[in-house]
Amino acid sequence: MSEHMSELSRRRLLQLSAAAGAGLLLAACDVGGGSDTGAGSGAAGTGEGHITALFMKQAGYSEDDIRAMTAEFQRKYPKITVEPSFVAYEALHDKIVAAAPAGTFDVVLIDVIWPAEFGSKRIVTDVTDQFPASWKSDMLGGALATAAYQNRYFGVPWILDTKYLFYNTDMLTRAGVEPASLSTWDGVLTAAETLRAKKVVEHPLIWSWKQAEALVCDYTQLVGAFGGKFLSDDGKSIAFNTGGGLQALEFMKRTLDRKVTNPNSVESLEEDVRKIFSDGQAAMALNWTYMFNAANDPQQSKVAGKVGVAATPSGSASAPGVNGSMALSVSAGSKNQKAAWTYISYITSAEVQNKYAKSSLPCWTKSYDDPAVASTLPQVVPVAKKQLADLIARPQVPRYNEISQLLQAELQNALLNRKPPKKALDDAAEQARTLLS
Repeated sequence: MSEHMSELSRRRLLQLSAAAGAGLLLAACDVGGGSDTGAGSGAAGTGEGHITALFMKQAGYSEDDIRAMTAEFQRKYPKITVEPSFVAYEALHDKIVAAAPAGTFDVVLIDVIWPAEFGSKRIVTDVTDQFPASWKSDMLGGALATAAYQNRYFGVPWILDTKYLFYNTDMLTRAGVEPASLSTWDGVLTAAETLRAKKVVEHPLIWSWKQAEALVCDYTQLVGAFGGKFLSDDGKSIAFNTGGGLQALEFMKRTLDRKVTNPNSVESLEEDVRKIFSDGQAAMALNWTYMFNAANDPQQSKVAGKVGVAATPSGSASAPGVNGSMALSVSAGSKNQKAAWTYISYITSAEVQNKYAKSSLPCWTKSYDDPAVASTLPQVVPVAKKQLADLIARPQVPRYNEISQLLQAELQNALLNRKPPKKALDDAAEQARTLLS
């Protein structure tokens, strides 16, 4: 699978994992180790010997990258051997859950939406006490949230991603629209209306609004821009049906009503967005980092060389990007947690991440001042440095997958004119309340 298609596959298949994951959400019992940290007696190990690590086949670092990192690690730490395994993203969640009781894996790759579930059920180890204070200041703020839940860390950020606003520079020029005007969502809407009025393109905007996790990701980015929250500050009640959460959905619906959003958005996932944009059928799109290289590849794009990228626009509030990152965690069932932590600490380091920056941008602030890193994606890196420092997470709750499915359905109800936005979000909130406990 190509690198470009890989990133899409992870996003596209989130909803499949959600459906399967909901069925595997375990009861209140712990499925990892038995101690308060999630580690069983003697689980720290000697810090030497054999460990196993579970990764995914798609997105971010390739299998070749990971094997190369691992080989470099083993040369530096010859008393530790690492056996990496790879599964498709859609199988990753359930593989981790199923393997947890037996401690099959020492290291596991977890998505940003799983720390609440995996931490509360002791599937992965709480590594807060091992997390150096310097990491908290040296990592980008958006990265730090990747493995955090209730002010504790359940892993180390490793694959860092968010959505950016991509635009067709040629179309904007023909319409007399300045890229700087896209710094706000009101500016984007005005630009889209200008592009449509001047017949540059019929539907200037394309989104991934199919009933899937992709829809929640776009909605999340807008919730942040309009100053909304998914949950109350104490995490005990739903908040997305008021304030910025409601404004976000109303904005989405308004772009459809004004016909500046392609109506096919409600059936589109990220790769559909990439194809429509790359075919020159849209002027602006929200998508993950991978789209920049894909849309600039003349072998698969008609707009190569005409692609601009900007940080997510602001709404009535700030402009955080949606956190689409992943972390490496020590399995609670591991019998050799010390060696697992040594391995994780090495391959998440700035030195290693900088070396493989072309595959995945680093989590470390100082990396973005490194000329070697900047040269990998010269147009994206300056934007990423700003965007990745401020990311908004989807709800950090143990039963996230179930809440996401409810929200997806109600967002679609509003976008398809089945319900007014307020009614749709109120209905989602009512159903989701029972899933917070």
